[in-house]
Amino acid sequence: QVQLVESGGGLVQAGGSLRLSCAASGRGFSRYATGWFRQTPGKEREFVAAISWRGGNIDYADSVKGRFTISRDNSNNTMYLQMNRLEPEDTAVYSCAADRYLELELRNTKEEYKFWGQGTQDTVSS
Repeated sequence: QVQLVESGGGLVQAGGSLRLSCAASGRGFSRYATGWFRQTPGKEREFVAAISWRGGNIDYADSVKGRFTISRDNSNNTMYLQMNRLEPEDTAVYSCAADRYLELELRNTKEEYKFWGQGTQDTVSS
């Protein structure tokens, strides 16, 4: 079981960048597939990006491809989301998620993750 804590959210102008971190505590993080999701009021939580154990498999939502980069550092039990060329439509609460899967597996639906962080607010002004 792992506990997840996000950081790095904030307010940025359109075209700017933010880097989110997801720090994990507990055992076995290096054997967990992890992902980022986001949610705005009145909408379902939506997939942003996912990464397998060692980063050998990565997936992005079409809306963020080419702008966002997911990565992880298992030696520090941390996952990252580098967000560039931010748009007002990227404004949301961003949450990280984790669950145990096989080495190259990843998941891009919220139902397939058991462990979640509390979320961090990112606001992009126009």
